[in-house]
Amino acid sequence: MQKRFPSLSLSSYGAGWSANRRIAIVAAIVAVLLAVATVVAWLSGGNSGHQAPDTAAPAPAPSTSSSDAAPKPAAGSGSVPHPPRIAEPVAYAKAAAQMLWSYDTRTTSRDQQLAGMRAWMTSETKYADWASVVGQVPDPVLWSRMADQDQHATGTVLEGHYPGAFKQALTEDPSAITKAYIYVVTVNGKQQIAWKKGGAGAEARAVTLAVQCRPTHDCSLAAIAPSVTQ
Repeated sequence: MQKRFPSLSLSSYGAGWSANRRIAIVAAIVAVLLAVATVVAWLSGGNSGHQAPDTAAPAPAPSTSSSDAAPKPAAGSGSVPHPPRIAEPVAYAKAAAQMLWSYDTRTTSRDQQLAGMRAWMTSETKYADWASVVGQVPDPVLWSRMADQDQHATGTVLEGHYPGAFKQALTEDPSAITKAYIYVVTVNGKQQIAWKKGGAGAEARAVTLAVQCRPTHDCSLAAIAPSVTQ
């Protein structure tokens, strides 16, 4: 049996949000998530997303490469799609999740993958947790091993929704969102993975995203939560 390499997970296996960005995001949505204690537990919680089935590859360890902080602008984006011009949070989150669950090491270098993903991020650095996105991407050595096996994946979105606590809090205090216009959206779907000699696998995916959608502006990605909230 051919050896399979870990997949680019880009799901609930994500690393925790960085401290500075976590503080900014918590400050923006603390009222929306009902209580400070609940928010802190959610943002700093461990991985509670769907486990991959036996047929799918495990998620890679977060990368620590220094190049992650600034992907090369000249690298292009390879197979990573450009962010859509969408002003509705759930629709944008669904598009972002599909992007995060899709990759192609046959046509896209790691630098291109990072550059393409960076284009989806909010330009407001106070709220952009780039580290939570970079933490999903395999390190350069592992990416190279995946490329040797022509590993690629396609994400399919089944549904997206606001978590129950988020909807309840918005109902109780609609004005709480108006500081940063960051919405919490959970997306469910699946990821199909393939590699050389007909190798293939599939696994369920779920991810909770922080999406910024200011009035009269297109949405953008602010962060990937470290655990899935339904």
